[in-house]
Amino acid sequence: MSKKKVSLRDLDFNNTGSWPKEYKIGFCVLIGLLIFGLLWYVVTKPKGAELEGLERKEAELRTDFEDKQGRAANLEPLKLQLAQMEQQLQQMLRQLPSRTEMPALINDISQTALATGINNELFKPGAEATKEFYAEKPIELRMVGTYHQFGAFVSGVASLPRVVIMTMHDISLRPRGGEKDPLAAIGPNSSLELAGTVKTYRYLDEEEAAAQEKAAAEAAAAAGEKR
Repeated sequence: MSKKKVSLRDLDFNNTGSWPKEYKIGFCVLIGLLIFGLLWYVVTKPKGAELEGLERKEAELRTDFEDKQGRAANLEPLKLQLAQMEQQLQQMLRQLPSRTEMPALINDISQTALATGINNELFKPGAEATKEFYAEKPIELRMVGTYHQFGAFVSGVASLPRVVIMTMHDISLRPRGGEKDPLAAIGPNSSLELAGTVKTYRYLDEEEAAAQEKAAAEAAAAAGEKR
C-alpha cells in the first residue's frame, strides 16, 4: 500500500509531530539556518568589525613602534654628534675675545684705523648687551679716509690676534664732499666718510653664562605662571 504524498499546504503547524520525517528534517534545518543567521548578525558581525578595528590599530601601533625603534637606534649617534657640535661651538666661542680682553680689543681696532691713516672723528663704544651665550658691544663711529685706507683697515682688523666679528648697522659710505651720487666721486684717492654703528662680540665666561641661564629659567617660569 503506497503512502499518500503530503503537500506543504496540508501541514499542520500546531501539530508538527504528525509531519512526515523529511518535512521535520527540513524544518529543523530551516530553524537552524535562521538561528545561525541571527547569531551571525547579532554577535559575529559586530565582533568582525571590532576585529578589523583592532587589526588597524595593531598595524598603526606596529608602525609607530618601528618608527620609535628606528629613532632609538639613532639616538646615541645623534647624542654624540650633538656633543661634538657643542664642543666645536665652545671652541669657536673661545676664539672670540673675553670680558677682560674686550677693552684692549676696542683700543686695538681704533689704533688700527689710525695706523692706516684714517681719521677717527667719532669712535664711541656703547653699552654692552648680553645675549644667550655671547655679548655684543656697539660702537658708534665716523671715519674719514680713502678707499685703500679702508681696505687696509679691514685687513688690519682681520689680522688681530683675537677673532674679531664686526657687523654693520645703519652704516653709510659716501664721499666726504657730500655728493648726491656716492659712486660718481669714489676713486682710489677720494676722501670717503664711513658713519654709523658697528657691533663686535665676545664670549661669556662661566659665571656670566650661569647667570644668563638662571635668568632665562626664571623668565620661562614667570611666563608659565602667567599662563
